[in-house]
Amino acid sequence: MIERITFNPNQCGGRPCIRGLRIRVKDVLDLLAAKVPEAEILEDYPYLEPEDIAACLEYAAAELDHPVLVSR
Repeated sequence: MIERITFNPNQCGGRPCIRGLRIRVKDVLDLLAAKVPEAEILEDYPYLEPEDIAACLEYAAAELDHPVLVSR
């Protein structure tokens, strides 16, 4: 699913977007964080697909999965 996330330096400041559309991954994540139901997101953005929302979550999880080094 993560292949649905695209990067274009000439679009949205190079931020990750969905399938080359001008909707950023962050926009979808912000809606989900605000507890907007997936069905409502899909209704408000009819060009999105359920797999796009899943790809945003998968992308966010992958981005956060890295070691954190703590200095002592």
